[in-house]
Amino acid sequence: MNKRLLTLAVSAVLLGNVTQVQAAGFQLAEYSATGLGRAFAGEAAMADNASAQFRNPAMLTYLEGTQVSGGLILVVPSIDIHGEVTYNDVTSPTSAEDIADAAAIPNFYASHQLNDKWFIGLALGSNFGMATELDDDFRGTQYGDEASVTTIEFNPNVAYRINDQFSIGGGVRFIWGEGSIGAQSSIDTVIPTPLGNITVPKGTSLKYMEGDDTSWGWQLGGAWQINADHRIGLNYRSGVEQNLEGEANGFAFNPFNPTQTMAGSMELELPATAELASFHQLTEKLAIHASINWTDWSSFEQLVAVIPSLDEPNQLVKQENWEDNYRFAVGTTYQLNDTVTMRAGVALDKSAVSDANRTLTIPEMDRLWLSAGMNYKVNKNFDMDLGLTYIFADESPVVEPRPGIPSDDDSAYFGGTFTGTTSGNIFLVGVQTTYRF
Repeated sequence: MNKRLLTLAVSAVLLGNVTQVQAAGFQLAEYSATGLGRAFAGEAAMADNASAQFRNPAMLTYLEGTQVSGGLILVVPSIDIHGEVTYNDVTSPTSAEDIADAAAIPNFYASHQLNDKWFIGLALGSNFGMATELDDDFRGTQYGDEASVTTIEFNPNVAYRINDQFSIGGGVRFIWGEGSIGAQSSIDTVIPTPLGNITVPKGTSLKYMEGDDTSWGWQLGGAWQINADHRIGLNYRSGVEQNLEGEANGFAFNPFNPTQTMAGSMELELPATAELASFHQLTEKLAIHASINWTDWSSFEQLVAVIPSLDEPNQLVKQENWEDNYRFAVGTTYQLNDTVTMRAGVALDKSAVSDANRTLTIPEMDRLWLSAGMNYKVNKNFDMDLGLTYIFADESPVVEPRPGIPSDDDSAYFGGTFTGTTSGNIFLVGVQTTYRF
């Protein structure tokens, strides 16, 4: 796992994990089971517990006293790839089933009211991560056979209540990331070179990297309490650059000794995000809420490995050509009685990749979220949340090599061209507990 964290983010060849399918690219939306139960609709304008600061630090001003909240979300993906590979004019079917394993995403939050104006908080969670693996029998591993990235974020925040209508908040983000990425030949082949033919057996490493880094970012948020029943929230989280330093090997770096380990690094930018949200209390029991989220995935254009020991240290790993994506969510909250609150939500998460740029290692597609949840108030200080979500991922075409991208053309020598589709679904279940002092 240590090796498979870094490069998902590091590359499409490195990059392909499917737990990502819960949000666009390799972004994780699952920061709390509270929000999960409403498809994370209206998050930047809601303050159920201390977890609210992760999506908008200004919402700390709506939390009285001291609160502690923690939980876990279990992600169970089912992602498949089906298609055919053509090599030396021979076409053969190939497929990969369940290319992503189940994963658990923990979180912890604390908030404290200093006085009527000032509030502080601490968030521990993850905003990016993924992991996928294609088995050796799949005939597309020359374009990528495994990738993963894991991040842990430490996020202290402070908020200030300007008056009864307006609040602002901000925080710093310390992020640790680790990952790995790999691609291997899917057939036995012979590659001609100026120094003679080189035999490349099936399973030969073509590109592999692993590494880690720590970096800093920030977030700013604001809230406008229009009146007692209506609120608008806005939040912005900065992009964060990580330089994943570690080891590299593979035929692409040293064709005469693909197993030779070399020091290397790759820059990975965790993109900036923004959210505009609203909350509306329609009746004493019923509220609706909505969000529009934007992610700066267009900053993810290409992945370049830097291997100082090579004559040409800058090596293009993958051309990505991603696009900014948007997520639209609407949800509802209903106060069933004094102890039980029900939630529901639906969301459309648009793909960050066009059909022309989708790759095998990144099963990136449009997703439809259907969510339900509940809160149970044990007593005035302690409550529990349960959230359930089912995500439908559109069946989407995948063609590699992609036209006009030389880095893809080079991979075709080690197993041929691939044409097919990727599809799947994801089930999420989360629990959250909150204690108020």
